[in-house]
Amino acid sequence: MKANPVGWFEIYVQDMPRAVAFYEAMLATKLENLPMSDPEAWPDLEMWTFPMSDCDNPTYGAAGALVKMGGCPSGGNSTLVYFSCEDCAVDAARAAANGGSIFKEKMPIGEHGFIALVFDTEGNMIGLHSMA
Repeated sequence: MKANPVGWFEIYVQDMPRAVAFYEAMLATKLENLPMSDPEAWPDLEMWTFPMSDCDNPTYGAAGALVKMGGCPSGGNSTLVYFSCEDCAVDAARAAANGGSIFKEKMPIGEHGFIALVFDTEGNMIGLHSMA
């Protein structure tokens, strides 16, 4: 069975306490702070995840988080969808070869694998995630 293509989403925010309170109240749920594996590499990054299943008991749907990061404004549809792939560097290269462009080359995100950020042909930024 082939997996769904979207593996992660990020909703960019400017005021994390206000945003966490909003989503917790709206969805009647509790968000969890996701500590950064390398805070020196990501000094201006803060993430709060929506409830998600563990790898031993996967459930339907993609996991995601509220994200506060320098240079990533909120509003104006500032939501980033991550597509799961085998090697995000390969998919990023294919994006560039097919009319898109690479914003951030493949980079490690600690125990969570690797990501690359690319623009599609319409100017939308999308994320690519892989464990290798």
